[in-house]
Amino acid sequence: MKARALVFDLFGDYLRYRGGEVHLRSLVALMGCFDVPEATVRVVVTRLRKEGWLTSHRDGRETVYALSTAAWDMLDEGRGRIFHRESGPWDGQWHTVIYSVPETERALREQLRKKLSWLGFGPLTSSVWLSPHDRLDQLRGAFADEPAVRLDTFRSRSAGTTSDRDIASRAWDLDELDRDYADLLERYRPRLPAYRAGEPDGAQALVERMRLITDYRRFPFRDPDLPPELLPEGWSGRRAHEVFTEAHGLLREPAEACVDELVSMPVAVPDAG
Repeated sequence: MKARALVFDLFGDYLRYRGGEVHLRSLVALMGCFDVPEATVRVVVTRLRKEGWLTSHRDGRETVYALSTAAWDMLDEGRGRIFHRESGPWDGQWHTVIYSVPETERALREQLRKKLSWLGFGPLTSSVWLSPHDRLDQLRGAFADEPAVRLDTFRSRSAGTTSDRDIASRAWDLDELDRDYADLLERYRPRLPAYRAGEPDGAQALVERMRLITDYRRFPFRDPDLPPELLPEGWSGRRAHEVFTEAHGLLREPAEACVDELVSMPVAVPDAG
């Protein structure tokens, strides 16, 4: 688990419910659970502040950090993609995007592709992406201030279920994704009885819960959350999501108890700001 990501995770899952800010000494204590040294914490928060992801103010001799508005927006969007799954019936419509970005704007093109993947679109060709979910407005809004990006959007239906399944298999590598979900299930499903029994506790519970989030959050970039009729037989994704949400919930109480203890504990850390 990278120190930078840990800072965001601690804010998103814990500190947001404890006033949304943290003293540097408390953040050092929390990061210490993951064997992140104090010097690294100081470097990370300094960089995040320079990049606009953190704000800070003084509380006596101590520095207090909080996430910026942009950082909270990013976390909230990410949380929605991680925890929410579409549950309503599919109307059979594909939402298609044909984009054009000048060759001189390669970084912008890559940003667009990442956003398409994040929103659950898959590529039929390099510049033609589609999704069974209507997220076109979100995509257009994300690039409304980028005149170099041209987006042509369409809604359409295929010839039927067979064609729909063929489209899905070409736009996403569902077999590889299913195998990765199965691997996640093999790791975490056997741990559920221990979690239900209240194990682990203390700092181990906090570390276990954060590792769970780290292992799971790579999937929303890859999983388009397809309707059941487009998925292969025996799809592991839904079961993996259920195991993830249950494990995340079971580890919540001991992990939060650890955070409460460390945030309130006096820690002798010289604070240079």
